[in-house]
Amino acid sequence: MNRRRLTTVAVAAVATSALALSACSSDKGDPVSFDNPKQGQENGQGHAPSGSAQARKTRLPTGPKSAFTTESTLDDGTKIGVTTLKGKKSGFTGKVWVWAPKQYFDPKYANSGFPVLIALPGGPGYPNNYWMGTDLKLESSIAKWSKEGKSLPFIVVMPVLNPDAKFYYDGSDIPGQKKMGTWMADDVPDFVKANFRTFKSRDGWAFMGSSSGGFVGLKSVLKYPDRFKAVIASGPDTVPDSPLWRGHEAERQANNPEKLAKALADRKGPEVDIAFQIGTAESGQANLRSFMKKYGKGPVKTRLNVIPGGGHNARSYVPAMANGPIQWISKHMQAPIPDNG
Repeated sequence: MNRRRLTTVAVAAVATSALALSACSSDKGDPVSFDNPKQGQENGQGHAPSGSAQARKTRLPTGPKSAFTTESTLDDGTKIGVTTLKGKKSGFTGKVWVWAPKQYFDPKYANSGFPVLIALPGGPGYPNNYWMGTDLKLESSIAKWSKEGKSLPFIVVMPVLNPDAKFYYDGSDIPGQKKMGTWMADDVPDFVKANFRTFKSRDGWAFMGSSSGGFVGLKSVLKYPDRFKAVIASGPDTVPDSPLWRGHEAERQANNPEKLAKALADRKGPEVDIAFQIGTAESGQANLRSFMKKYGKGPVKTRLNVIPGGGHNARSYVPAMANGPIQWISKHMQAPIPDNG
């Protein structure tokens, strides 16, 4: 059963609500900068002492810088910015929204990288990514959890998931179609590296997503474990099922999380952390438990958060992340390094 298609109407309603609320921001459309807090330095970037942990682990923005405009402003003053990315490797052009936490602008972290969470929506995921809507409270929840010690202060990156609203592309390079696998695994991370202080190691890179977005995050981590460390996959499918795969079975299997997980376990690493979520009011729990039993071995670390009364929707998934998943992946990822840290 394709769970993704069954929830399109519900997801569209959430997306419409998110757009409506984000549009209420009085500074919507104004330029926004994510530059280093230390001013007056070359290119606006700080420089960690040579040999320090900051210098060894941090990648300063490589450029060229993108021009961001404000999508919305959170209560703590942080902003969700948006820009249009022309993917150099995929050839696809689409919107990307970004939020940086308050800690990113704290002078004591001016020389440090920050962990990145690529957040992917369910439903069409085009022309918008519903995680950029402040009503779903993803960014404000991460801000709160990071103060409580439950979560790392992630940079949240929200690209469009598909090149149109007609089909699901499974976050993959389906022959004859837009290269959405390259967009997600190459162009989007390259864009983040160009504009933000990040970490050189895969320990600073993770995905989260619901439904179809959860599938793409799961698949991306298993396909590129040398680039990404973890994923929170809420209500995902575990096999690629876009109708566009017809006639391309070999390529489809090369993007099958079940095949990828087995291959990763067989070669004994590198280790990845997969946090599943599923609500009791939705189907799919048996499938996730089966996946964990068959493929959650060796370097493929898995856990399941069952949400009492939770449905197949973003409003169930975000609050539930505080009950284990966000802490679990945070413990396995690289935290920002303060000066003299």
